[in-house]
Amino acid sequence: MPTLGFSHYNLRAPLALVEELCRFYCDIVGLAVGPRPPFTSKGYWLYAGNQDVLHLSEVRPGEARDTRTRTTFDHAAFRCAGRAGYEQKLQDAGIDFKRSQVPAAGLVQLFFQDPAGNGVELNFTDDAST
Repeated sequence: MPTLGFSHYNLRAPLALVEELCRFYCDIVGLAVGPRPPFTSKGYWLYAGNQDVLHLSEVRPGEARDTRTRTTFDHAAFRCAGRAGYEQKLQDAGIDFKRSQVPAAGLVQLFFQDPAGNGVELNFTDDAST
């Protein structure tokens, strides 16, 4: 019974925050809104290419979510290209980020937080143009 790969992760929040998260992950991270089954709740499926990787869901009626409490979840990571463009986008949006280099792996990582305080990591080859 092997695990075949990663499917997606889900963030559940009040609708106003879902809308803010959708704009953030599309405008800043570069995901795109795509097809979503006709659930009764509101939300979005965000895609990287042809794969839905992030599901945003409205909280259920009566459900309370403390969206500013840190849990064991640290970050979600995305493979990206065009590091210089992403760095400029983050600066233009006033988003603080940390740049880190992975020793011997040829990767540069950008770390920052989404509007709900979740960690986001973008991975690039060490060439700023890719």
